[in-house]
Amino acid sequence: MTSFLKKLGPGLLFAGAAIGVSHLVNSTKVGAEFGFGLLWALLLVNLFKYPFFQFGPRYAAATGESLLDGYKKLSKGLLVAYFILSFATMFTIQTAVTIVTAGLASQLFGIALSMEIWSTIITAICLGILAMGRYTILDKLMKVIIITLTISTVIAICFAIFKGNDTLSAGQIFPSEIGGITLLIVFMGWMPAPLDISIWHSLWAIEKKNETQSFTPKNALFDFNLGYFVTIVLGICFMGLGAYVMFNSGTVFSPKGGVFASQLIDLYTQNLGSGTYIIIAIAAFTTMFSTTLTTLDASPRAMAKTSQLLFGKYIRHSYIFWMLILVIGTVLILTQFLAKMSTLIYVATALSFITAPFYAISNYILITSTHTPKEWQPNTVLRILSWAGMFFLTGFSVWYLFTL
Repeated sequence: MTSFLKKLGPGLLFAGAAIGVSHLVNSTKVGAEFGFGLLWALLLVNLFKYPFFQFGPRYAAATGESLLDGYKKLSKGLLVAYFILSFATMFTIQTAVTIVTAGLASQLFGIALSMEIWSTIITAICLGILAMGRYTILDKLMKVIIITLTISTVIAICFAIFKGNDTLSAGQIFPSEIGGITLLIVFMGWMPAPLDISIWHSLWAIEKKNETQSFTPKNALFDFNLGYFVTIVLGICFMGLGAYVMFNSGTVFSPKGGVFASQLIDLYTQNLGSGTYIIIAIAAFTTMFSTTLTTLDASPRAMAKTSQLLFGKYIRHSYIFWMLILVIGTVLILTQFLAKMSTLIYVATALSFITAPFYAISNYILITSTHTPKEWQPNTVLRILSWAGMFFLTGFSVWYLFTL
């Protein structure tokens, strides 16, 4: 078992980054409002995003380079575009996940501090973990977090199914009102995660490959598939929790992070029993803490690598520099938008969905180019799925822009 876990790494980091706002907040809200009516959206978006996420570890393990190195080989302009997109979104993403994590920490530990103080504490803890151990400690810690998260979430959904909800239906729907359409886009934008996480995954895969030479392309794909499967299963679980516990409950979630966390946990425990409080609280907190930790590592890691490639030289302490920039930017946004959690999440997820075609097309061009060894290029089935995915993501993005 120990040797098996040692072979895992980037795939679980991917799961840790993915299973956050998309699952705890968006999937739960979708379940609460539509029951299982949008299960089709969850399954479709996971299917059509799959190839482009997989191309990250595939390319990294096969070439020993990150997707960012590949982007530069295709076009320096592509790398510049990534730098601009990443810089424009990383502060909002980090702020959104930190606010939710802070609210859940307040509920779990029962310490009455302001959300600003809790957010600062969470950020400082994550910063300390990464500054001390970087990839190695992140790799080990995430295995514990994902196992804890999976067990606690499965137990919670079992309680919910046992309690039952007679008003649920398996019928699938497509929202017609603007509020439902907006929720659908937000839901798909971060389900299971923004596509730029494929770049983060490729960087983590390089770290894993440097740590252990046994991390072959075959192992990298298995590691990714396991992590991806976990994100899908837990996405369905959180949708189920929202459906079984909140559907037709009349609850309107607050846009404030702390109030939202309190509503979420209270609603679960009221319906599932007070004895489930600790299970729900641990599942919710580990969900968001894993995301906060991995995003605080990944965005600076990606920006540091991009800076190095753009300026053509190694910049000392670039990772720490970008991490501090991200922390400062996050704190500044927290002071201005703390009461507007839902707005932050909406902006971040909508941007992620609109920019998804850029990453999908870029990853596909790279993985099918001469820069990828022929034996590790995608087969015919994966190519067809990739084309279907590019059509799906582009079509939905254009449709959404016209419905604004």
